[in-house]
Amino acid sequence: MPLIDLSRDITHKMPRLPNHPMVIISDFTTHAEKREVDGYVFSSAVTSLNMGDHSGTHVDAPRHFDERPGAAGIDEMPLENFFTEAVCLDLSHKPLKSDISIEDLQAAEQAAGVEIRRGDTVLIHMDHYRRTWGTEGYITDFPGLTKASATWLGEKGIIMFGVEAASPGRPGRSNFEVHHVCRDLGFTHMEGLVNLDKLVGKGRFRFIGFPLKIKGGTGSPIRAVAWLED
Repeated sequence: MPLIDLSRDITHKMPRLPNHPMVIISDFTTHAEKREVDGYVFSSAVTSLNMGDHSGTHVDAPRHFDERPGAAGIDEMPLENFFTEAVCLDLSHKPLKSDISIEDLQAAEQAAGVEIRRGDTVLIHMDHYRRTWGTEGYITDFPGLTKASATWLGEKGIIMFGVEAASPGRPGRSNFEVHHVCRDLGFTHMEGLVNLDKLVGKGRFRFIGFPLKIKGGTGSPIRAVAWLED
């Protein structure tokens, strides 16, 4: 049962969009602090995490991009949405700062020898992490979906799609339009994935990426995993 870890490490002051909270990780208690109970001496270490619900590898809940009353928070999304059949499309040839078109997705689907089915999770390998990690371009220079290509995915009835980038569309209007396509067609997306290159050419597989049960959360960090057939 080969498992491929698709999640980034969550680290102190990790890169994030400037309008999102900074991730702060610190020691709350350490093993240097000893406690004694009934003559028994022991220590325990506890780490303090201060971060937004869109930190690291994460999924957006409808409440993030849908301002209408009743939009689901992360705690209200069906668990079945995070354990699905999946495919990975290879868009690694796309230049940085370029748009991913419908024709790009169609060609990648054909090259992968797979068919995107209703209820799938679609992962999009852009080779963005390798090309930009550790540079300022990680936050801004990725290829991105457009309103048209996101609509093409949504009309196939997928559950969600995932990208390595900090957002699904190029910075600016395009990104907002992609979020609103998710709102209008009833699906969502993940951001901050890694290791998608390991899924290229693997056909269909299982995606697993359960969120934290944050009451009313607009999203959640996830431990994203691909489960390949033996």
